[in-house]
Amino acid sequence: MIEQAHHSDEIKRNLKSRLNRIEGQVKAINRMIDEDVYCDDVLTQIRATRSALNSVATRLLDHHMKSCIMNKIDSGHQSEAMEELLVTFQKLMKD
Repeated sequence: MIEQAHHSDEIKRNLKSRLNRIEGQVKAINRMIDEDVYCDDVLTQIRATRSALNSVATRLLDHHMKSCIMNKIDSGHQSEAMEELLVTFQKLMKD
């Protein structure tokens, strides 16, 4: 069974806004490559985009821990919640 998240409209708006900006950054990087922009400038934009994506992941992880994981703990599924949290961290740590 696939679980669903329950994000508030405010959280969805915030995440979507950030992701839209990241999408714009990626398109800008693509244009920079097409236009033969200096490599260091492209790498700077890539770093900024990666940082923005990490920020989205951090916000989503925060929400996940405070809602999804806490709901499992509150419903008596502490072991399952901790295992899920460990798997989630492992996914985020992979390159």
